[in-house]
Amino acid sequence: MTPRSEPMPRRFAWTALPDEELLKLRLKDLKVTIEGTWLERCVAEINEELEQRGLRIRPHVWLSDEWFSPDNTPGIAIPFYLAHPRLMRLERKMIIDVEGGTAPECKRILRHEVGHVVQHAYQLHRRRRWTELFGRSSTRYPRYYRPNPASRSYVQHLPLWYAQAHPDEDFAETFAVWLTPRSDWRHRYAGWPALKKLEYVDELMAEIAREKPLLRKRVKVDPLSALTQTLAEHYARKRALYAIDAPRTYDRDLLRIFSDAPRHRRWPAASTFLRRNRAKMRQMVSRWTGEHQLTLDAILDDMIARCRELKLRAVGSEAKLRTEFAVLWTAQTVHLHYSQSRRKWFAL
Repeated sequence: MTPRSEPMPRRFAWTALPDEELLKLRLKDLKVTIEGTWLERCVAEINEELEQRGLRIRPHVWLSDEWFSPDNTPGIAIPFYLAHPRLMRLERKMIIDVEGGTAPECKRILRHEVGHVVQHAYQLHRRRRWTELFGRSSTRYPRYYRPNPASRSYVQHLPLWYAQAHPDEDFAETFAVWLTPRSDWRHRYAGWPALKKLEYVDELMAEIAREKPLLRKRVKVDPLSALTQTLAEHYARKRALYAIDAPRTYDRDLLRIFSDAPRHRRWPAASTFLRRNRAKMRQMVSRWTGEHQLTLDAILDDMIARCRELKLRAVGSEAKLRTEFAVLWTAQTVHLHYSQSRRKWFAL
């Protein structure tokens, strides 16, 4: 929701449309802007953090279809849905989650994107020490990555151990931790190999603090005003990025939690139990794993279908069943991080 301290969002005729009509609109026809919204305050606070650190750079921002920072301009694209409460509601309905939908989360992502801006604006990846610590920026981005959750060679800022995806993401995440007020990174990462990266960023930022960035031309890449796809087309593409090929390796675990015994046929169907408790368990598993909730739903839908095929019944305490199933759901989700069938999407 828009904070009370911020101005009311601009009124648009499409806010009264039902979802099926709103989805027919082109992105460019939404005509939302950052100005006059809660996003403006978030950007201003990030700029204040940069000023407090003595950095001269101030990224320009614009609306597009997703979060990203191009390598040809010192700027950040912010997804359009954050510019209006009606669009945030649609995003939640279509994708379940609203990435950057609260001020703390929005600023967390902005700090990450500023890391990309600083890297490219000052061409930091051309430095030998940068390459030694983070790797080669020219490394091709993978279609998917398989992180090691136990690794202490990377900071942990955004979900899914995102620093492990690519050297550029490693730097952006390290920079974001360094920039975050009161992060106490020296204490938090004491004894971690990642501390060397943070100390390097600290030294490097002091070195370039008052320097003018090499990249200064302000360009808006894929601005909202140029995007001609409809909202329906946008969400069809976005939902496809979260699709997974869930393996059928959990029959034994389902049979351990639920029952296929004829004597339990009067108990509720396990599939009904899972649908009824979906939201509560999904939130729990998302918190444990950091996985996107739409992907969690894809895994759950596959398990619900398998429960129906096996004619399983939910026998016993609902609280106990919820806990046991949430553990199984978590295990299956973590397994996907190490599966060759796991598809990588570019959320940032």
